[in-house]
Amino acid sequence: MKKTIFAVDDNDLGLVTLKNALQSSYNTLTMISVKKMMDLLEKIVPDLILLDIQMPEIDGFEGLRILKNDPKYNDIPVVLITGTATEEIEQKALEEGAVEFVKKPFSAPILLNRIRRIIHTEEIIRERTKDLINLQNSLVNTLATIVETRDKNTGDHTHRVYTYTKILLKEMLDANLYAEEISAKGVDTLAKSTILHDIGKIAVPDTILNKPDKLTEEEFGVIKNHVLEGSNILQNIISRSHSADFLLESQMFAKYHHERWDGTGYPYGLKGTNIPLQGRILAIVDVFDALSTVRPYKEAVPKEKAFEIIKASGGTHFDPQITEVFYNARHKFM
Repeated sequence: MKKTIFAVDDNDLGLVTLKNALQSSYNTLTMISVKKMMDLLEKIVPDLILLDIQMPEIDGFEGLRILKNDPKYNDIPVVLITGTATEEIEQKALEEGAVEFVKKPFSAPILLNRIRRIIHTEEIIRERTKDLINLQNSLVNTLATIVETRDKNTGDHTHRVYTYTKILLKEMLDANLYAEEISAKGVDTLAKSTILHDIGKIAVPDTILNKPDKLTEEEFGVIKNHVLEGSNILQNIISRSHSADFLLESQMFAKYHHERWDGTGYPYGLKGTNIPLQGRILAIVDVFDALSTVRPYKEAVPKEKAFEIIKASGGTHFDPQITEVFYNARHKFM
């Protein structure tokens, strides 16, 4: 199947030249403006975009910035084309995120060769990125399994927390609640980052972690320290990582999920929106799962009752706005 290329140029002759150079090897779609390109992107995502710099209304540089600032399109390789070529313009094109810079007039065979090289390189990068993501997922799941193997009280807590968080994040997007922040980070990335929220329990002794009776005040103090232990463990990993975004999110979930809206939580006693969003989201999900599952020291609370407990705690334990979204979507957590 042919790869798809968008060619964007306000000059009809320029578009015809581009299409003639590429159409034998690629499915080439032409458009006369960045606006037309963005409209078509809602329906088709190309493998590469050829974008002329000098266009009225929205020029190629602004079009490139629009693409790079949109998570849906920022990984599409963009080649900027111009008839006014200077070293400064070429440098700016590459700094703005273009993968290549082509000067007019161009040789069709040379342009075709460059595009083939770019698309082939992008395919290799995507494949290697996929392999790295698979490795990352494997390592994360292994660490989470180690925690759950040691903590015999929680069952499949990590998987449930991941599932519930993903549902809640999607509901928050639909309700336009913290939508910009969630969209910037990505629902999948945020949900997956919760998997390591209890990694600090690795440092808690088995005698405390798996104690079937009520903990003493001193033992509870040891348990509470798992949030800071988890943060420190993840910080050590982050300091040795070249790609730390996912781990930074994991650290935020680990560090702040026991803070409370009214400031009575731990480890820092943060209050209201001073608690990072990750902590406010996971606080609800974590408590909901703890309430609605059997533990050696308690019976499970029916989910219907757990929802009512969560709702009643909005504004004290939990962010009231997130609590409202969670409660209104309760049928999706059943």
